[in-house]
Amino acid sequence: MFRTHRPEEPALAPKIVRKITLSEGLAMSINPKTTAAIGDHPLHPMLIPFPVAFLAGAPIADLAFIGTGDGFWARAAMWLIGAGIVMALVAAAAGFTDFFSEPRIRRLNDAWYHMVGNLAAVVLALVNFYLRYAQGAEAAINPWGVVLSLVVVGILLFTGWKGWEMVYRHHVAVLDAPGQTSSEPVNPHHGGESHRRAA
Repeated sequence: MFRTHRPEEPALAPKIVRKITLSEGLAMSINPKTTAAIGDHPLHPMLIPFPVAFLAGAPIADLAFIGTGDGFWARAAMWLIGAGIVMALVAAAAGFTDFFSEPRIRRLNDAWYHMVGNLAAVVLALVNFYLRYAQGAEAAINPWGVVLSLVVVGILLFTGWKGWEMVYRHHVAVLDAPGQTSSEPVNPHHGGESHRRAA
């Protein structure tokens, strides 16, 4: 009988087996991922401090104007609101990208509260800016200007709390394993370092 000689492929077979094993165990990242990012750093939390700082500074400037009568504070409050609106829209672009690209984020009630609350804050800030621009920075402050500014800050406190819940309770954009250095899915039984060695 003749025996057919089949050349062995020792280098190829282990690689195929290893890829199949990984693909079976690593179908999806454990935690919800963000899409708008630089490398693996989400953009939304990097941008959101700017509108928060601007919009939180507006009622402080309002109260300074009410206390001193100096028109500088009224003008400062108006432009703080304007800068807050612009930066809020930039941060919202990153937030919307994450929200609509990751179904697991959309399933979180906290994500909906965070998004709707921030939209309400921006709308109120737009109304506030329009009143000041149309009526004059000083004339619009008392009472509605300062009231709107304080309401916006209250909403931002609420949405900031919900953003905290998304990260620390629901682990949105948190890397899956202690040794993980990228948003690539990892094997939960072996951690990020083992995954990088096997890839």
